[in-house]
Amino acid sequence: MQSEVIGAKNKVLQMTNSHKDKPWFKFLSNKYVWVLLFFTTWMVFLDNYSYFDHRMLDNQIDELEDNKKYYQEEIRKDQENIKKLKNPQQIEKYAREKYYMKKDSEDIYIIEFEGDTIEKDVKK
Repeated sequence: MQSEVIGAKNKVLQMTNSHKDKPWFKFLSNKYVWVLLFFTTWMVFLDNYSYFDHRMLDNQIDELEDNKKYYQEEIRKDQENIKKLKNPQQIEKYAREKYYMKKDSEDIYIIEFEGDTIEKDVKK
């Protein structure tokens, strides 16, 4: 009877300690693994400068850089137009095309065809 009790105790001890010998348990019971998991979780999700915040900020930076390129191109175009408008003949051409100005002795006829997409800067 005493041998049965000892055998039962050994079985219970083997059952509770059987997972301690497995490699995954040794890996997960390591305190350095827990510290690394905590640190990684903190940096990816909870920190003020988390991975997701950095991705969002990088997207904003890319968008702002695209805007910068666009506005620099527009500035370059405007500077070219300013250089052109220093010539009195170009000023007259610009006024006639953009604002439909005319001389006193002239008549202007604007012909629009069906299906044409002409920007109407006058209405703006």
